[in-house]
Amino acid sequence: MRILFFTHSFNSLTQRLFCELSGRGHQLSIEFDIADSVAVEAVERFRPDLIIAPFLKRAIPGAIWSRHCCLIVHPGIVGDRGPSALDWAIQNSVANWGVTVLQAEAEMDAGPVWAAANFSLRAAKKSSIYRNEVTEAAVKAVLTAVERFASQNFVPERMPGQAHAPIKQSDRAIDWQHETTASVLAKLNAADGLPGIAGELFGQPCHLFDAWPEARLKGAPGSLLGRRETAILRATADGAVWLGHVRRTGGLKLPATLAFPEADELPELPLADCWKAPAPTWQDIAYEEAGGVGFLSFEFYNGAMSTAQCRRLGEAFRWATARPTTVIVLRGGGDFWSNGIHLNTIEAADSPADESWANINAIDDLAEAILRCETQLTVAAVGGNAGAGGCFLARAADFVWVRDGAMLNPHYKNMGNLYGSEFWTYLLPPRVGPDGAQAIMRHRLPMTAPEAVRLGFYDACLPGPGFAVDVARRAAELAAAPDIEAQLAAKRAKRAADEATKPLADYRAEELQEMRRNFYGFDPSYHVARYHFVSHSPHSWTPRHLARHRDLDWKVPT
Repeated sequence: MRILFFTHSFNSLTQRLFCELSGRGHQLSIEFDIADSVAVEAVERFRPDLIIAPFLKRAIPGAIWSRHCCLIVHPGIVGDRGPSALDWAIQNSVANWGVTVLQAEAEMDAGPVWAAANFSLRAAKKSSIYRNEVTEAAVKAVLTAVERFASQNFVPERMPGQAHAPIKQSDRAIDWQHETTASVLAKLNAADGLPGIAGELFGQPCHLFDAWPEARLKGAPGSLLGRRETAILRATADGAVWLGHVRRTGGLKLPATLAFPEADELPELPLADCWKAPAPTWQDIAYEEAGGVGFLSFEFYNGAMSTAQCRRLGEAFRWATARPTTVIVLRGGGDFWSNGIHLNTIEAADSPADESWANINAIDDLAEAILRCETQLTVAAVGGNAGAGGCFLARAADFVWVRDGAMLNPHYKNMGNLYGSEFWTYLLPPRVGPDGAQAIMRHRLPMTAPEAVRLGFYDACLPGPGFAVDVARRAAELAAAPDIEAQLAAKRAKRAADEATKPLADYRAEELQEMRRNFYGFDPSYHVARYHFVSHSPHSWTPRHLARHRDLDWKVPT
């Protein structure tokens, strides 16, 4: 079928549904929700059999839903209505939630139901639940709805429902003097991503994000107890909560200590045992061992890696290589493995060009440390989404095992035609060929885990359920292999041969020469694209690679 997506943006859920439906042979095109007239024009040009709205912030025009079947993906259980469905569910600590696919009508979320899927609602950030449980449930429900629509013999059922009012900042307000840690976390989790919770730090208004529990430290409720790297610890009525990110009024969302230099006056609260955490706390880099395997995790917010974070992760990796192990697993974070350089901290710098240069060199240093590791086999266990430089940072490992369901965007061009670094010119062509490498770098659409393995870019696609357990088992088997020393010797020999043919320094210099033009050259495309990305500027048009119906050679189907 021809299926047209109406969506606010090409977010992770929309990408996943795009790949799932395209992989089943459907012809898809996308139109961003810019204006009613634009949406009407898209329908006239594409003449879809079905319209799906994976992620909208306002209603589909009546001129469209009255003439075409439009399926809305609603992040709520059957009967739930309202724009704040997931927010309310998380803040109220509901045990079970779901996704409903319903038909658009005049009343929001009140149309007949085509499909639904439920899940257990864990205590976690809204952004994390959306990327994981909501996305998996939405895929299941949408695929079912599309099959039912194609069968032409399914009659959707109208269900009774209850409309919830949009959640307001007054509903989210935190009373730090009297609320428990559990209550504070539920509110902050429900607001994570957008819009955050309005509050203040150091007597100045801001929005709070990225909360983490603290199991041991306490203080006077509401007081600021200290800092650790980029996070600030604030006391609750019965404990404390780490605040990882904030957005000052009129500013960008930034690591808390970067947004508020006043945090330097707070006492530093380091971990007692380097990279190992004894109890729940805020920790963006963590290490643990099991047998001959070291597991290095890095939980960087939204997968962005600042200059300082790249340097600290490089320090942790080099420390891990000195441990008595034969395998190191780079686990990334729960929602993202890595999305490359940190565009928000770059935008906030006095010189974004200089900070871009520092950041790309820092991530290149990390990639080179992984490539030059001679004492362990390295595994990138990509359990979360990855994009741009993060995809190639993973490829610097000897093996890349990716979770089925993770979305990959191994291209840079959407960010103002960036050339890219992280040694992609060394890592990619030998695996997919020169033509395949150019195709991947020009391709601006997302890649699924099975596709990455099929192309030869990554090595294995592992099932989503039990991914961490499967990774640990495979890594243990690798470490216990009788020929492990032979594998390490072969790795050292290959690296020496590659270095003799063309040194890593040459690949890096060539890539950075192109990146220097992006950062300091006459063409400002990268700086413009970065500004619009971090500022969440409204879309003025749908990119051509998404809106197939707007190609000059597009022919209206007969």
